Amino acid sequence: MVTKTRKSGTASTAASATASPLSGAIKDSAQQIWLAGLGAFSKAQAEGGKAFETLVKEGLSIQRKTQAVAEERLNEATQRMTNMASDIGSKAAGQWDKLENIFEDRVAKALNKLGVPSARDIEALIERIDALSAAVAGEGGKTVKAAAPRKAAAPKAAAKTATKTAAAKPARKAPARAKKAA
Repeated sequence: MVTKTRKSGTASTAASATASPLSGAIKDSAQQIWLAGLGAFSKAQAEGGKAFETLVKEGLSIQRKTQAVAEERLNEATQRMTNMASDIGSKAAGQWDKLENIFEDRVAKALNKLGVPSARDIEALIERIDALSAAVAGEGGKTVKAAAPRKAAAPKAAAKTATKTAAAKPARKAPARAKKAA
């Protein structure tokens, strides 16, 4: 048995010698794979910070562009609303002016029907009164001056009081005569 053992021991040593380079190659290969993984992890970790910073910079750039576009759109919308509001305001003002003119015309017609004189009528009457007063004052002064040397003192005083009384009292219309039943 010893022989057998030896044979098997020799066979086993030969198998282990053959297996040993294979297992060593597998171990070396696994070791290299492990080291490659650690190297990739280390490189990813080092470049990951750089990649993160690059992504942050790109994010800031996109955010600024987006904000600029949003502000531009907001300004455009604000400008449009402002223009629309001013257009609507001017149209409304025009409508209010039309409404005011219509109201004034109707009130003037109603007052005219009631016999109330308008402001124009009153101004025309004031101008006419001023013209008549100037004419009366001008003629009265000439008549008094021209008549003074010819007339005596008593008639002169009577003429002055008559002129003052006529100027002080406005002329009245003659009362309408009542129709008498026959």
